[in-house]
Amino acid sequence: MRFLFLTLALLLAGPARAGDGHDHGGAEPAAAGPALPRFAASSDLFELVGVLDGHHLRIWLDHAPSNAPVDNAQLVLELNGQPVALKSVAAGEFEAELAAEPGPGTHPVTATVTAGADADLLAGELDIHAEAAAAEAPHAHGWRAWAPWAAGGLVLLLALVTVFKRRRPNLGAAA
Repeated sequence: MRFLFLTLALLLAGPARAGDGHDHGGAEPAAAGPALPRFAASSDLFELVGVLDGHHLRIWLDHAPSNAPVDNAQLVLELNGQPVALKSVAAGEFEAELAAEPGPGTHPVTATVTAGADADLLAGELDIHAEAAAAEAPHAHGWRAWAPWAAGGLVLLLALVTVFKRRRPNLGAAA
């Protein structure tokens, strides 16, 4: 009986594996997935950051010296030389819905900022990598990844059935 439990424990424990380097040091965490495409532009007066999520473009505009949102700003944006209709959603925050999602490649971005007596022209580039543009399929495990777990579960089930059969009194012998 002990042999059965020892075999079962070793089967479920699996082999020990060590990682590369074996240093247990402060390895940097890896990114979970590709980041959304973004662009940035700055000057002595303003800082502009834009993030593209499909057709949705979100933009943040701050004062460069203080990093405070620019209140009551007028922002005119061009992407690939085409004007983009922006909607102000909060102080220093703008949104737009693009008619077509830009494809892979580098796309020039220009922004004209007017805030009170300050005005500036900012330029940047939206860089969309081909792998970020392609929709990732969800990760699926094949049957080979699940087969060892299924086999271990089956062995565990058979061991439990064997243990309970040996411990249960034989009701047919009493009659």
